[in-house]
Amino acid sequence: MAEQDQNIGNNNEQKVETPEGAQLVIQSVYAKDISFEAPNSPEVFLEQFKPSINVNLNNQVKDLKNDSYEVELQVTITAKNGEKTAYIAEVKYGAVFGIKGLEDEVRSRMLRTFCCEQILPYVREATSEIIARGGFPRFTLQPINFNALYEQAMQQAQQQQAGQGEANA
Repeated sequence: MAEQDQNIGNNNEQKVETPEGAQLVIQSVYAKDISFEAPNSPEVFLEQFKPSINVNLNNQVKDLKNDSYEVELQVTITAKNGEKTAYIAEVKYGAVFGIKGLEDEVRSRMLRTFCCEQILPYVREATSEIIARGGFPRFTLQPINFNALYEQAMQQAQQQQAGQGEANA
């Protein structure tokens, strides 16, 4: 029994099912931009705080050559209390991933889904921390289904191509 339980909780590596010979490695994770604005302070602290919150998410992928790719994940959170902006928090994290042995379509999906999932905890922690340091209640960025977002983006791209094809006919 001790042999069976020996590795539980001790393996920090995330295993990714990839075709034989394929590799995916996180080379580095880093903050690219972290900013916070509270344009209506201190007045905003004198009012009852019942904000409406808007979350904007964006990701980008850059080919760095030599089987390395930078993935950026940016989240902008805007809280308004009535018509006044209470705060704007913007966090952009990047990571460099080494990826070998995957077909273009599979690699593209991995970069836009799995790689973004690896960066999200860093973005979540940074947004919560800077908002709290700004004097506001902590904000917890909810889980994001990057696979669903990827599928949605692919469907939109196909619809746009189909619409352009009809316009050119």
